[in-house]
Amino acid sequence: MAATQTAPAQQASPVPSMATSPGSAGSTTVGSGAIGAAEPAATRGRTSIADVVVVKISGMAAREIPGVYDMGGGLSRTLGAVRDRVPGGRPNVGRGVKVEVGERQTAIDLDLVVEYGVPISDVARDVRENVIAAVERITGLEVVEVNVTVNDVHLPDDEDESNSGTDTRVE
Repeated sequence: MAATQTAPAQQASPVPSMATSPGSAGSTTVGSGAIGAAEPAATRGRTSIADVVVVKISGMAAREIPGVYDMGGGLSRTLGAVRDRVPGGRPNVGRGVKVEVGERQTAIDLDLVVEYGVPISDVARDVRENVIAAVERITGLEVVEVNVTVNDVHLPDDEDESNSGTDTRVE
């Protein structure tokens, strides 16, 4: 995919234009095809990708990296833990992921919790590489940036403390 580059001072936003389909909030048209029987079958019609698709792909790709313990800020992780315990509830793979999707490009923000002892810069680099590769391969969108924010470090003792907190004060 060929990309046109502009000087950073000229570019107001990493994702310059948002083309959403009428009546479908959060959906971006990736390829607008030609109409008519004379056109090749592969080019007839339009392809739209919802923002939530990019969110889920990014979340899955980030979680594949060793050293990523969880994703999201403190409140979203707490709510996610409650949701995961509800029978029939599914884990939210989009927790901690924000995206901005344009016609041909996307920008992604990730909030991570890393394991104690892993080099944060290495984890962030690996997450960026994996997320970019997955999103570009699956959607065909160009990823212009992946911003990684490390919100917390998971300590080995954290799980022991949370499990021992089941004791009640009143018997």
